[in-house]
Amino acid sequence: MESLAMRKYSLTVVLVGILAAVAMPQNVLAQNCGCAPNLCCSQFGFCGLGNDYCGTGCKGGPCFSKSPGGASVASIVSPAFFNGIINQARSDCVGKRFYTRQAFLTAHDSFPDFGKLGSDVDSKREIAAFFAHATHETERKLSFFSTEHRFFTKAHYSYFCYTEEIDKSNRYCENSPQYPCAPGKSYHGRGPIQLTGNINYGNAGKALGLNLLNNPELVATNPVVSFKTALWYWMNAVRPVVRQGFGATIKAINGRIECGGGAPQKVQRRIGFYTAYCKQLGVDPGPNLSC
Repeated sequence: MESLAMRKYSLTVVLVGILAAVAMPQNVLAQNCGCAPNLCCSQFGFCGLGNDYCGTGCKGGPCFSKSPGGASVASIVSPAFFNGIINQARSDCVGKRFYTRQAFLTAHDSFPDFGKLGSDVDSKREIAAFFAHATHETERKLSFFSTEHRFFTKAHYSYFCYTEEIDKSNRYCENSPQYPCAPGKSYHGRGPIQLTGNINYGNAGKALGLNLLNNPELVATNPVVSFKTALWYWMNAVRPVVRQGFGATIKAINGRIECGGGAPQKVQRRIGFYTAYCKQLGVDPGPNLSC
């Protein structure tokens, strides 16, 4: 029979074990997950918060890369979805070799709230809107002239073709004590959303920890930086109006030039991309499509 001393010792061991378990960090307790609702399950099966748990590879919980409905941005921007756009570019397009899905996903790690907007439908609409504008901003139009019939045949478009504006005659340099233009540098449009102007380059660089005022070329030569600047602009200038409808996002990006009858064909071009991408993602495009 077990002695009283031995039973006391066994009880002590059990109590110590319980207290140790209570005192353990949550991420240690939850190996292989089974996390509390407010914690993320990391790619290695531990619970916790922060980028190591809620970032790349997150399996469950409030993951940075997941929309509230549960679909991850990576699963929405699938290889089929992304390549379906980029494959429309001709082989001579710089963007075809520059823009990659992995570069987008890496850039997205710096903006985890993108694609995480209300319901799963809202999130997919936001992603569709972002890629609709990016497609339009970087597309190349080619018209072929028929020498036999003396007229232009149907235009051919290449998506994600350009990494920067073709017309570089305007430096887009505004007077700014905070973000003065660097000598000899141009701040013309670059990247998927065509980041433009020294003030935007300065603000984006400050947010990203990059000296884009002195090195604006990074936006057209580094694909991750390129997508980061596009997402930075989106989250600051476009995200606040996304729920107002796609038309509001057009205003936020190029409203002064295109909206109000300024360039109706370009507006319709953007709307066409958006509705097509919404269809691909299985969601209705919602109201207020035009600006």
